[in-house]
Amino acid sequence: MAVPERRDPFSSASDRPPLQLLLGHSDTVWPLGTLTTMPLITKQGKLYGPGTYDMKAGLVITLFALEALQALDITPIVPPVWLVNSDEEIGSEESTPHIERLAQRADRVFVMEPSLGPTGRLKTQRRGVGQFTIRVKGRAAHAGLEPEKGASAILELSFVIQKLFAFNNPQRGISVNVGTIDGGIGSNVIAPESTALVDVRVLHKEDVPDLEAAILNLQPTTPNTELVIEGRIDRLPMEATPGNRQLWQQAQQAAAELGIEVEEGTAGGSSDGNTTSLYAPTLDGLGAVGENAHAVGECVYLDQLVERSALLARSLIDPPLQAR
Repeated sequence: MAVPERRDPFSSASDRPPLQLLLGHSDTVWPLGTLTTMPLITKQGKLYGPGTYDMKAGLVITLFALEALQALDITPIVPPVWLVNSDEEIGSEESTPHIERLAQRADRVFVMEPSLGPTGRLKTQRRGVGQFTIRVKGRAAHAGLEPEKGASAILELSFVIQKLFAFNNPQRGISVNVGTIDGGIGSNVIAPESTALVDVRVLHKEDVPDLEAAILNLQPTTPNTELVIEGRIDRLPMEATPGNRQLWQQAQQAAAELGIEVEEGTAGGSSDGNTTSLYAPTLDGLGAVGENAHAVGECVYLDQLVERSALLARSLIDPPLQAR
């Protein structure tokens, strides 16, 4: 008897049938030992604990949706593939190549990240994210005896910070934040060096090249100082593409059939959905309804878990988007 060919779901070969990708992550921002101070408890209809909202409950919802289809003997027309990665909170460096290969074969992608806000809005747009490091090189000198021989890196960094904050444009969804600064040797020394770490968020892909170039090409104002700038916007925005809008409309229809109200929203942060959206229609925020992601008091609303599982299960049995 011939042995059937074993097909690799990670292959992006064109002869492979389309799939629908279920995407989530198992890692959290919380360090080991957090359970001693943030134990897993249930109180007033909420389940509290580190990582419950972002995004352990999203994994549970996915599992329950798949088990529901199996129990009802329903086979989705588009085969689901579930990828759980363990490095999303640190940038998905190792998992991104696998995510990209699957997304290139996907008819659609459902990202099981937590929903947005207490009403459980689905995430139809996400801002792109970049990180930059700006180092200022100055010249040390005695602050009392010969200050004129120095060139303060801290003074120059103060000018750079003002230039960076001037790039903020709320109307375009652009935010630039200097999160940390450091530098200098002592109060009696003209600072020979200083450093700033910068977080950048952008809503529209078309804004990325100009914003990135503006930061990388900053020039010093203070004489005898030098800027060394590294970084880039490495996670592009998840935009309202035609495919993404079509998938959102399909989710609305599925929710209406179930008697569930769903709304959409834009997330300030990024996820693996930013990556998949470059290749396939993507809908994010299908996970739990809750609050306080990455913060003390993180929790999920238990009464919403069944509804979210039902919405995902119903969405999985839709025909291919391309057939609509």
